[in-house]
Amino acid sequence: MPQELHYLKETPSQTAGPYVHIGLAPGAAGFDIYRQELGHDIVGPETPGQRIRVEGMVTDGTGAPVKDVLIEVWQADGQGIYPHPEDPRHAEVARDFRGWARVVPDFEAGVFSFETIKPGPVQGRNTRMMAPHLSLWLVARGINIGLQTRMYFEDEDNAADPVLNLIEQAPRRQTLIARHLGEGRYRFDIRLQGEGETVFLDV
Repeated sequence: MPQELHYLKETPSQTAGPYVHIGLAPGAAGFDIYRQELGHDIVGPETPGQRIRVEGMVTDGTGAPVKDVLIEVWQADGQGIYPHPEDPRHAEVARDFRGWARVVPDFEAGVFSFETIKPGPVQGRNTRMMAPHLSLWLVARGINIGLQTRMYFEDEDNAADPVLNLIEQAPRRQTLIARHLGEGRYRFDIRLQGEGETVFLDV
């Protein structure tokens, strides 16, 4: 006698939930469980390049800070080289350079900050050069799929960047440009929805 088959229903999708920091950045949530937390430093002390500090805030549609967000930062080194095998020059990447980190905001004020080096221009598709930028991936409670965006620098020549030029409206392009505050400091705020919403990329 053939066995009766039972089919399970598909599990509904869920957001990251309120415990995203415990799972992905436990040190920020007060759990000292690793000798060195994964993704804590983008660059090491011996990495050459212009040192910069980036600070900002992620806000929702009402302008309120999102405090449980986690941001992954990916970037090239000062010569535009990624520490990844798909980069043809990856063997020449700067010493002590990791190129990736996880950043969470201050739980009280909702402000995030991190220190790194300013990346160099990188070669994109069809050998077109892209302006110096940081790639950012966001996940938080209420976000079903991680959001991908970029941060460009106000004090760089971004006019020929192929990604920025895909954005037809100049005010929308400006949502990807970090303000230069002087002395290696930049401000980059991310608006999840509503007026002034940051441009997110479908990659």
